[in-house]
Amino acid sequence: MNRTTLSLIAGTAALAAVTGFAALNQPAAAGPDTARAAAELPVERTSLVCPAPSSSDLAETAYTAFTPVTKGTQDNGSAELLPAGQESTDTGDESGKGDEDDKGEKDGKGGKKKAAEKPLLTQKAPGTPAVGETTGGDAPALLGTAEGQFAPGWTVQATTEVAAGSGRGLLGVTCTPADTEFWFPGVSTAADRTDYVHLTNPDDSAAVADIELYGKDGALQTTVGEGITVPPNSSEPVLLSTLTDEKQDDVTVHVNIRSGRVGAAVQALDDKLGGDWLAASAEPAGSLVIPGIPKDATAVRLIAHTPGDTDADLKVQLASPTGLITPAGHETLHIKGGMTTAVDLGDVTRGEAGSLILTPADRSVPVVAAVRVLRGKGDDQESAFIPAAAPVGTRASAVDNSAKGTTLSLTAPRGTAKVKVTASAGSGGGKAASQTYTIKKGTTQDVELPVPDGLKGTYALTVEPLTDTPVYAARTLTATREGVPGFTVQTLPDDRGTVAVPEADEDVAVLQK
Repeated sequence: MNRTTLSLIAGTAALAAVTGFAALNQPAAAGPDTARAAAELPVERTSLVCPAPSSSDLAETAYTAFTPVTKGTQDNGSAELLPAGQESTDTGDESGKGDEDDKGEKDGKGGKKKAAEKPLLTQKAPGTPAVGETTGGDAPALLGTAEGQFAPGWTVQATTEVAAGSGRGLLGVTCTPADTEFWFPGVSTAADRTDYVHLTNPDDSAAVADIELYGKDGALQTTVGEGITVPPNSSEPVLLSTLTDEKQDDVTVHVNIRSGRVGAAVQALDDKLGGDWLAASAEPAGSLVIPGIPKDATAVRLIAHTPGDTDADLKVQLASPTGLITPAGHETLHIKGGMTTAVDLGDVTRGEAGSLILTPADRSVPVVAAVRVLRGKGDDQESAFIPAAAPVGTRASAVDNSAKGTTLSLTAPRGTAKVKVTASAGSGGGKAASQTYTIKKGTTQDVELPVPDGLKGTYALTVEPLTDTPVYAARTLTATREGVPGFTVQTLPDDRGTVAVPEADEDVAVLQK
């Protein structure tokens, strides 16, 4: 490796540490001038997007943000949530004239940017949740940015309660980074469902998206699904039933961004069975884990799709508290290439914690999957969705937990794992507490959570595996209003709080070339 290459690696490493969106791999050993082993450094900037929470006038939405305390960060930075299309009020102008100077600032297209608004939420310190709230159906999508000490592992959630109407119940969504591709198995174009895919563009240039729908017989014929423009710093909800005339209960949505990047999530609202947000499935893979199915689930429906033309056969197993179980009558699932398949598993958990483990029955074929879960009976049923998840990785957090109504499920499908769980200080006061758990191979455990001392308000849960065995996690929130058992489930993928930065020797010789 020559010295010019080393200098380029050093420059790229510095860029990665600033943005937090890149991970560099250590090059193969090639002699004494080779870059040394990569160091894991905290990211210095994290950006998240939150879709508009609800169109219901009865909606009450709580936003919660949290950053775990991370070693190696400096004592500065900021974290805030702003309505899409707004500018931060933090101008960096210490003269106190920042707001006045911003009036009339051009947006680069001949118009004026919207006047700066007060952030909906501003984080005060790592280790303590910050909260904000909105009401009604006009709440906008939000764009969030965390820098400095607030960036590593910054986690934001919107939790919405809707008392009545289509999609009534408890709806929760974790705000996500923008990306360029998403898969959502589990949506519907049926008459009793109102499903929107929300596309939120955090950038200063327009994004262009294509939306494809796949049903039981393959791709659905769609109209206006291609070339959907999402303006800069804005959000577009797309009603899926307007894209096709076909009415199907089980559909997979593929969102592909041909220009720019967006955050995407599906809001699935049922006329009778409540509703929730459906997050994107983990990337297509031969083996998948769907963690944290509530133990009191009365019905579980598995929806799976294979993006290619090759059929897939999957073994279906439930990781219970005592080990792997094969659901009777559902030992395998056959998915035709390019099609979406669904199967009712009934009350598969039978009163115990459970996670679905999907593995190849024969050859490995990439698949995406999710489950729709029902709780309650008769007219008091409510629904939620759990997509196939990525493992926790180094660390993950779930926010907006309360003293009652929070369940954390941990799954270790491949080997016994030790996991540290920390309950943060409360948003209104309290002291953090931690507990370590052992999760046996092939099991799911609903762990007894540590309780913050003197808890006031809501708190965050941070999960940190202490062994190399992959661990999957999901958090369930429950709340009953007027007898209806509202609930929502979020998976806990790695928070991407660190980035691998290779060490490189300084080389000033490049300046002489």
